Amino acid sequence: MDEIEIIAPHQDEPRLTPTNIEEEMKKSFISYAMAVIINRALPDVRDGLKPVHRRILYTMHELSVTPDKPFRKAVRVVGDVLGKFHPHGDSAVYEAMVRLGQDFTTRYLLIEGQGNYGSVDGDEAAAMRYTEARMAKMALEMLADIDKETVDMYPNFDNTLMQPSVLPSRFPNLLVNGSSGIAVGMATNIPPHNLNEVIDAVVHLIDHKDATIDDLMLHIKGPDFPTGGIILGKSGIWETYRTGRGRIVTRSKSEIEPMTANRQRIVVTEIPYQVNKSKLIEKIADMVHEKRVDGISDIRDESDRNGMRIVIELKRDVNPNVVLNTLYKHTQLQDAFSAIMLALVNGEPRVLNLRDIIYYYLEHQKEVITRRTRYDLEKAEARAHILRGLLIALDHIDEVVRIIRSSKTTQIAKAALMEAFELSDAQTLAILDMRLSRLTGLERERIEEELAELLKSIDYYNQVLANEWMVLDIIKNELAEIKRKFGDARRTAIELIDGEIDISDMIQEEDMVVTLTHFGYVKRLPKSTYRSQGRGGKGVSGMSTREEDYVEQLVVANTHDDILFFTNRGRVYGLKCYEIGESGRTARGSAIVNILQLDGGEKVSAMITIPQSLPENDSHALVMATSRGLVKKTLLSEFRNLRSRGLISIILREEDELIGVELTDGESQIMLGTQNGMAIRFREDNVREMGRASMGVRGIDLADDDRVITLSVVSPDDKILAITSLGYGKVTPAEEYRLISRGGKGVIAISLSEKNGKLVSLLPVSGAQDLLLMTDDGTIIRTSVDTIRECGRSTQGVRLMRISDEQRIVAVSLAEPEEEAIDESAAADITAAPDDSI
Repeated sequence: MDEIEIIAPHQDEPRLTPTNIEEEMKKSFISYAMAVIINRALPDVRDGLKPVHRRILYTMHELSVTPDKPFRKAVRVVGDVLGKFHPHGDSAVYEAMVRLGQDFTTRYLLIEGQGNYGSVDGDEAAAMRYTEARMAKMALEMLADIDKETVDMYPNFDNTLMQPSVLPSRFPNLLVNGSSGIAVGMATNIPPHNLNEVIDAVVHLIDHKDATIDDLMLHIKGPDFPTGGIILGKSGIWETYRTGRGRIVTRSKSEIEPMTANRQRIVVTEIPYQVNKSKLIEKIADMVHEKRVDGISDIRDESDRNGMRIVIELKRDVNPNVVLNTLYKHTQLQDAFSAIMLALVNGEPRVLNLRDIIYYYLEHQKEVITRRTRYDLEKAEARAHILRGLLIALDHIDEVVRIIRSSKTTQIAKAALMEAFELSDAQTLAILDMRLSRLTGLERERIEEELAELLKSIDYYNQVLANEWMVLDIIKNELAEIKRKFGDARRTAIELIDGEIDISDMIQEEDMVVTLTHFGYVKRLPKSTYRSQGRGGKGVSGMSTREEDYVEQLVVANTHDDILFFTNRGRVYGLKCYEIGESGRTARGSAIVNILQLDGGEKVSAMITIPQSLPENDSHALVMATSRGLVKKTLLSEFRNLRSRGLISIILREEDELIGVELTDGESQIMLGTQNGMAIRFREDNVREMGRASMGVRGIDLADDDRVITLSVVSPDDKILAITSLGYGKVTPAEEYRLISRGGKGVIAISLSEKNGKLVSLLPVSGAQDLLLMTDDGTIIRTSVDTIRECGRSTQGVRLMRISDEQRIVAVSLAEPEEEAIDESAAADITAAPDDSI
C-alpha cells in the first residue's frame, strides 16, 4: 500500500477555535437584544424618537425638503435614508415615515404627506413611488439649531457620513406624540398628549424644581389622542403617571338622535385610539347576525372628509342606552390603552413616571441651549477678532498698502503684515482679501457698529453660560413661542366614572401614632389619644396585647405619609399611613403578615415615615445600620414603586440584621448607639452612596458582647436623649459627642448599671417636644422633653417612668407637644405618679 503523506497546515491558514455553544448563544442573543433595544425599537427620552424616525427627519433636513419647498417623491426620501443611514428594509422605513404623516396616528404631524397615506379603516398607504412628502412645520422645531453642534454626531454604518445621536427637539416630543414599540423582552406604549398642557407642565417644573407628580398633573389632565374619544375615569391616568404603567379605558363619543315612527339611532363621531373603524363596524354587524345584540335594524358608515359618522339605526321602541352599553361591553367602541412609559435614558431602557420624562427632557434642553450658546460665542469671538484686524488695517492703511505693493508674493506680504502690526493669521488673510471699496469712511463706521454689536452679543453669551437661570428662561421663552404657534384645544374628553374618587381625597389629614408589636400586630390611632404627663407618671394603656406580646416600634406620621417597613432580612415594603387599619386605644390591631407579603421568619425591624411634603429629588437618601455595626446609604429614589413582594434594601451577613433606617438630605450627621452605652457620631458623606443590593461599610467598631440598637440623624445644635430599659434617661448636648470618622469605637453615651439597665434608645431632640415611652406590656407614657434633666455623657440619668420589676422600656418616639387633654374613658386607665418619683 502506498504511504499517505500528511501535510501540515500552513501557518497563515485559519484554525477552528473550540467554543461552548451555550455561551456563544448567550453572547450572541444578548448582542442582538441590545441592538434591537437601543438601535431599533425604543425611543430616546430626550427627543421621543426611534432611530428610524430620527434618520428620516435628518435625511429630509439634509435634502432641504422643508415646508416652504415643493413635495418630493417618498421613494427619494426612503432611498436616501436606506443608502445613507438605515440599511434595512425599504417597506419598514416607508411605513415609519407614513405614520409620522397620518393625522389619526400622530397627534402633531412631523411629515406632511401628499397622496394616499392610508386611513383609519386600516387601508394601507399607496406605494412609495406614488406618494410625496415633505417636513411639517413642527419637524423644523425638532431639528432647530442642529447645525450649531447642539447634539453629538456619530458615523453611519460605513463610516462615510455623520448622523445625530439625538435631535435638539425644542418641544417634549415623547409626551406630545407618544411612542410604541416591541423590543426583546420589553415593550413601550406611551400615549400622546396635548401640547399646551405638556408645555405648561414643563414650565411649572422649571419654576418649581421641587414640584411633585401631583403638581404636574394639575397641568397635564391626561392623554390626548388624535382620534378624540373619551377617557373613562382618572384612576388609570394616575397609575400611569405615578408608576409608568397603567390601563387607560377609552370610549367612543356617540350621540342618540331621534328618527321618525318612534325610532332612534346611535351616531358615533369619534372612536378610541388605534381602533380600526372598518373592523369595528364588521364586529357590530356580526353581533347582530349572531343575535348577540338585539334592536339594531341597520348599520351605515357615513364618514366623509368632514369627519367620522357611524350610524346605528334601532328598531321601534328599543332603548338606545341598553344597546349602546351592550356594544361598549362587547366591541371596541370601548377599549383600553395599556400604557408602558419605557424609554432609553443614557442608552438604558427605563420605565419612567411623568416627572422623570419631563426632568430628562429639561436636562437635554439645558445641554442643547448651552452648546448652542457656546457655538454662537465662538463664532462671535472669531468674527470680532477679524473686525479688530480690519480696523487696525484701516488705521494704518498707507503702511498696509506700501507693504503689500512692495511684496513679491502673497506669502511675503502676509508675513510682513503679521510682523508689522502683530496680527494673527486669520486677521492677515482678511486684510489681504479686503476690497478697496471698504476703505471708505462709511465702511469703517459699519465695521465699528458691527464690532460693537458683537461685543454686546459676546457679553450676553458669557452671561448665559454662567447663569443656569438664564438658560432656563430661554427654554421657557422658546416653549412659549411653540405653544403660540402650534398649540390647540384638547381632543379627548375625560369623564369621571360614577362613584370614582381618589381615596386619598377622602382621608382627613391627621397626625397618627403607628405601633408594631413583637408578634407583628400593627395599628394606627390618633396622636391626641395620649395626654402629656409629668415625668415619673404611670402612663395610659396604649393597647391590649396577647400574652407575652409587647410593643416594639412606634412612629408618628400624617395619614397621607408613606411608611416604609424594613425587615430584619434586609427587605423593604411600603404603605400609605391610611392603609393601616385604625383601631381603638386598647385594640390589638391587624397582623402585619395580612398586610405585607412577608416570608416565613421575616419580621419588621424598622419603620420610617416619608412625609408627603418631601420634595422628589435625588439629594435625599436612606441610611441603614445593622446590629453588627455596618452602615449603608442608598438614594431614596431607589425605593419608589415598591412591589407587593418588596425590594432588597441591604445585603446581610449571617448572624446580622437590619436595626434602623433614617432619612437624610446629603449633609446630615449620623449617630449610632449600642446597648452597652457607647455612641459614635460621624458625617453622612463618610458613607458613599450604594445601590440597594449591597452590604455597606463599617460604622462602629463593636466589642464582642455589644450590638448596635439605634441609628439617628443629629445636628450640632441638638441635644441627645438617652433612654434605658429600666425607665431612666437624660439629655446631653450633641457637641459632647465629638465628631469623628466612621469605624471608630465611639464614646460613652450613658453610664450603665443594674439600676438603669441597658441602653434602648439614643435620640436627638431640639426645642419643645413630647416623649412617648412604651413598655413591653403596652403601657405608654407621654411626657415633655423639657422636664428631663440635662446631664453629662458619663452619668446615669434620672427616672422618667416608674415601671415594675417585670416591665422594660422597648419603644421610644418623639411627638409635637400637645395640651393636656384626654377623654373620660382614657382617664380611667391613668394612675397618678407617686410623690416620691425621682
